[in-house]
Amino acid sequence: MTTKNPKPLRLGILVPSSNTALEPLTSAITSQLSPQLSVHYSRFTVLKISLEPSILAQFDSNGPILAAARLLADANVDVIGWSGTSGGWLGFEEDEKLCAAITEATRIPATTSKLALNRGLDLMGAKKIAFVTPYLDDVQARIIETYRKCGYEVVSESHLGLSNNVTFADVTEETLNGQVKRVMEAGKGDVKAISTFCTNLKAAQRARDWEAEYGVPVLDTVSTVIWDMLRIKGWEKGAIKGWGKLFDL
Repeated sequence: MTTKNPKPLRLGILVPSSNTALEPLTSAITSQLSPQLSVHYSRFTVLKISLEPSILAQFDSNGPILAAARLLADANVDVIGWSGTSGGWLGFEEDEKLCAAITEATRIPATTSKLALNRGLDLMGAKKIAFVTPYLDDVQARIIETYRKCGYEVVSESHLGLSNNVTFADVTEETLNGQVKRVMEAGKGDVKAISTFCTNLKAAQRARDWEAEYGVPVLDTVSTVIWDMLRIKGWEKGAIKGWGKLFDL
């Protein structure tokens, strides 16, 4: 593994409080970069995913999420990543506002799973996409509309109708395998990339196998934020292996 920056790197990850999947997955993905890299986490309250105003307020860029980012700054992390997908239903501009607020408050660069996903899709030239999520009908519809307005075509999707965030981590690999199969069949050859679109799904470890089976890249939202944080700090592509084609960009 080589990097343009030989100085040890500290990644700061913002975590929904009820999420139990992303920390083990993030640690597993980055373990091959140890001891040159370490990951540090800060939580803020997220219990449910819905379009209710009080639930949407969980992700306010001037609220608890910013306070959690300030705590990461106490550890002198080099870059901060929001490992979450709220920008999918709130709008990409909300993630951009959050990153600007974090950097203004901490003087540390920031990114999000969603902005990173979009960057990866654009580098791949993948405008026809499929989404696999655990979300409610209206949340899924809002995500699809958000992407449509920004020039993407969601050619197929699968969602599970769940809202209790902690239960997303209980979704089995068998269920995820079925969802991926359905979106590929429904896409009728038009799907250019799949996103497993929730950072509390235990899906990132399946990306390489799905890519081999279906012949399209799989961009998991736990992986995307890690990839983008490394990119921001100038690490060479291919530093992480075995977690999907994203890391070769």
